[in-house]
Amino acid sequence: MNQTPFSATLADQGLIRASGEEAAGFLHNLLTNDINHLAEGTARHAGLCTPKGRLIATFLIWREGGDYYLLLSADILPAILKKLSMYVLRSKVRLADVSGERVLIGVCGAALGPAETMRTAPCEGGIAIRLDADRVVLAVPAGTQPAGLPPAGTLADWHLAEIRHGMPRITAATQELFTPQMANYELPAVGGVSFQKGCYPGQEVVARTQYLGKVKRRMYRAKLAALVPPGTEVFTPEAGDQHCGAVVLSAPAPAGGGECLLVVQSSGAEAGEVHVGSPAGPRAEILPLPYAVD
Repeated sequence: MNQTPFSATLADQGLIRASGEEAAGFLHNLLTNDINHLAEGTARHAGLCTPKGRLIATFLIWREGGDYYLLLSADILPAILKKLSMYVLRSKVRLADVSGERVLIGVCGAALGPAETMRTAPCEGGIAIRLDADRVVLAVPAGTQPAGLPPAGTLADWHLAEIRHGMPRITAATQELFTPQMANYELPAVGGVSFQKGCYPGQEVVARTQYLGKVKRRMYRAKLAALVPPGTEVFTPEAGDQHCGAVVLSAPAPAGGGECLLVVQSSGAEAGEVHVGSPAGPRAEILPLPYAVD
């Protein structure tokens, strides 16, 4: 995606570990994706929704033996861990914040880890997860410095890579703003929703959106004249003074200004009339994603 190879410590992300003989079923009953059939050596995305079908967390999930690791934004981790813990009751599952046990490293543009997308492989006493052709996440024991890393980059470089690959990530600023479909979470390129599994919080809303009508809001990649934070409201002339979406992720662009992922009415994106911050705010220039939205 036109980024020089780099590695960056993912200081804004953390890890929850779910262990115990009922861990898979526990997660399966709460998240948007199929966890019961998450095989050893594979990874997948999944979300946690409110009963109204709004995302309050997105996860990258993988297995290590009988344990399941959930990577998510660090700013929501304590609250999400508390919320998940409320569902444990008598289930044979233990949840723990293990962010201090692992260092998380994002690697872009280097031949590390497994070759196949959404596969995992052992790495320096931890794990390497291949996200796509360009990106790998390493979750290795704290204090470990893996060999063969490309030159150090910044967290902003990783955020730009997330944006250019069209991968949404829920943070504190964007909780409850989007259904999975608004964030492109159900598309095959993201693969964060299973429509073959049983119920989970918000499942009825997510399924009804999928089968009974066209999704009117989608996530797009855009260029901005100035950087704005996630959660910034988005407007179109069609919606008038009422905001019709928000910025999901943002990062500085190499040539100045910023790039972002934003959710907005598709009609506004197609017309090129998307304004950020206010109805008369700066126009966002819609850029291509690496996958088709519709």
